[in-house]
Amino acid sequence: MNQKEGFIKKDTLRPGTTAEDGRRNIRVYIKQYRTNPIKNQVSFYTEIISALSMERMESYGDCNGNPKSVLARYLLNMALCESLYQPIQYCEVALRNSIHQYLTKLMDTEEWYDSPRFNLTDWAEKQITGAKEKITKSGKTLTPGRIVAELHFGFWTSFFEAHYEQKTLFLPSGIKGVFPYLPKSMHNRKKIKGKLDKIRLLRNRVFHHERIIHWKDLNEQHRLIMDTIGTINPELLHLAEHGERFNQTQKEGLTPWLKHLDEHWMELKNA
Repeated sequence: MNQKEGFIKKDTLRPGTTAEDGRRNIRVYIKQYRTNPIKNQVSFYTEIISALSMERMESYGDCNGNPKSVLARYLLNMALCESLYQPIQYCEVALRNSIHQYLTKLMDTEEWYDSPRFNLTDWAEKQITGAKEKITKSGKTLTPGRIVAELHFGFWTSFFEAHYEQKTLFLPSGIKGVFPYLPKSMHNRKKIKGKLDKIRLLRNRVFHHERIIHWKDLNEQHRLIMDTIGTINPELLHLAEHGERFNQTQKEGLTPWLKHLDEHWMELKNA
């Protein structure tokens, strides 16, 4: 783009001397390349959408027809993901530690994953091997704590598959062991697996910065995450609720983000 389109050409800034460059603040330096907001608002949105990728942004609406609304939806999506990150993290860490602690007691060893008495699935065996290799390559000593932390959420949710009910001692007693505050009427392996899979799917979308604002059951999903935390550890649920921002973010919707973009634009014009 050229100056007529509202941009400063990227080859017009005179290289400074070493002393001049040393005094320059990088933000001041970069600012000289910015869109001229007074001349071209559309170019401002075009540049941002280009940086975030047109393919990604098109899932939020018509980038050419209403770029401000598209950006507002994107910002809301980020805010929702951010608000869910903390409870999802609590849920994931609590679940894996609860399973690990229960299996340690059941197998009478922290290295239950290596016990010939515990029949892991072939897939789970590969996950354990991969975790060990990764830790070893990083130059660290293999410890149960490191191995447990290295295994992803899908590994832990897999413990509620039929295999662990049919071919190990983990289930059904493990339901009470892992979720000590879950009502006995809800001790159903299939239903627990289904709920954990829902959390895992949302977790993967949140952690990979994917779109979730179109999900019509986000409130239910959030409640499921919080309930799961509580059935493992009520005190951890209390901590999660203290920093909870999802409900307010969901309730406010697009309004604050549209306002944010308008205010940001006015600040640019007055700069």
